[in-house]
Amino acid sequence: MTQIPMQLLRRHLLLGGAALFAPASALGQGAPRTGTLKVAFLGLDTADPHRHTGSIAVQQVYVEGLTSIADDGTVKPFLATSWEISPDGRRYEFKIREGVRFHNGRLLTAEDVRANAVRVRDQVRGGWLSAPMRLVDSLEAPDARTFVMTMKEPYGPLLNLLSELWIVAPESEGWAQTIRQPIGTGPFRFGRWQPNVSFHAPAFAQYWQAGLPRVEAVEFSLRDEADLSLALRAGDLHIGRIGYDKLASVRADPNLEVQFMKDTTWWFWSFNNRNPRPPFNDIRVRQAVSFMLDKPAFMRFVAGEAGTVTNQMAAPGQFYWDKAMHDADAHAAPNETRAHALLREAGVNPANTPCRIVSWQSAYTKIAVQAMRKLGFQVEHLALDDIGAQRRLGQYDWDLAPFSSGPRADIFLRFVRLMSDGPNVGLWGGTRDSEFDRLVRAAIAAVDLNERRRLYLAAWQRAMDNYYTVVIGHAPEPIANRREVTGYSPGFTWGQHRVDGGLAFGALTARG
Repeated sequence: MTQIPMQLLRRHLLLGGAALFAPASALGQGAPRTGTLKVAFLGLDTADPHRHTGSIAVQQVYVEGLTSIADDGTVKPFLATSWEISPDGRRYEFKIREGVRFHNGRLLTAEDVRANAVRVRDQVRGGWLSAPMRLVDSLEAPDARTFVMTMKEPYGPLLNLLSELWIVAPESEGWAQTIRQPIGTGPFRFGRWQPNVSFHAPAFAQYWQAGLPRVEAVEFSLRDEADLSLALRAGDLHIGRIGYDKLASVRADPNLEVQFMKDTTWWFWSFNNRNPRPPFNDIRVRQAVSFMLDKPAFMRFVAGEAGTVTNQMAAPGQFYWDKAMHDADAHAAPNETRAHALLREAGVNPANTPCRIVSWQSAYTKIAVQAMRKLGFQVEHLALDDIGAQRRLGQYDWDLAPFSSGPRADIFLRFVRLMSDGPNVGLWGGTRDSEFDRLVRAAIAAVDLNERRRLYLAAWQRAMDNYYTVVIGHAPEPIANRREVTGYSPGFTWGQHRVDGGLAFGALTARG
């Protein structure tokens, strides 16, 4: 997860943002929009862009933020053309792009941006932006083109996180409670939504980037389908995520091509940290369970040659990954003998001990189940859909939870999931550790990047020492598209609209 050093962000002026956007001729200005892109990524859990729990793949085609996460993970201007940060890292002044229209035709102003920030600060609890919004000292719009955000203390991830402070017209239906019909500024409009079935978004004719979008509409399949490769081959989908087990067959199809996300998905298993049942509250039992996990076999199963084993939330080679910590991983390879010895030391007879595992309905979860059964535990496995798993995790009546988590706009969005007041904490066992919280808060307040890295690594070492969550490894997610799709490429995160690519750049061409 790349970050720009603070000294380079003090003054980020890019000639009104023009350098980032291709000339209209390059995007085919004047060429008629043709066809509907049919795609499948992740679901849409709410129509309210401020209350989502991870559905950025759909949201970002109809709403936009001040900033955008580019292909290389760096922060670029979007609805803001530039920003200036005070030397103490507390005051952010943004210049709002001129000529941007909401989908109802009204021009965007700095007051609209301020109203959205106020709404998220005052009305949204437990979301991605709840942590920084608690640190807001003031929100101002001194004129139509200037938005000023002053923090109580420095907040390093702010520019990255503002890529998901999506701007919605305050006149959107449901603004005072839950937005039902969002009016955004994106290249596509909020159209027909059938939850868990489909979402149809027609092109916005007055979109501010000339020549975009290049199709008449985009239609998302929201069905929870394990294998999308058949629909891609049949032409029922143009773009979709595929499993690693389908890579070879998809690559062999002359009508399909494979691209990869720029950041990684990571796999892990969490212990119940909120209300652990004996003997899983014993660190020796957690160590024993972790020694049974065959990380290399697991990563080969889920990602083939694309998988990388590690013990950290950052992937090998990224700024927040540490080689010494990686090399010291006691669980890099399984050790069944050591696992049984630890159980004996803890006085645990696994044959008399139930172990409840909660997971999604994913094939890789069977590896965790098999490992626990091999260790001798009496396993009860609850394989649930996404909503069912979230609900069951929140009951904290389980012992082990193998899951995965996708790319994020900033490393903080991984660390925050282990904080006492973080969003969706169930996947990480509902950790409550005031020292971990303190270290993460100190990291995000650090202006110096190296100091921020040191503090993040100290927090992660604490998480590893207490076996809150055991990281298995990383791999970039594969995305397949039909070859009649041109101009599309996946980005750093699951967001399907960004400053330098996404669905708005995709076009459909006839194949001979």
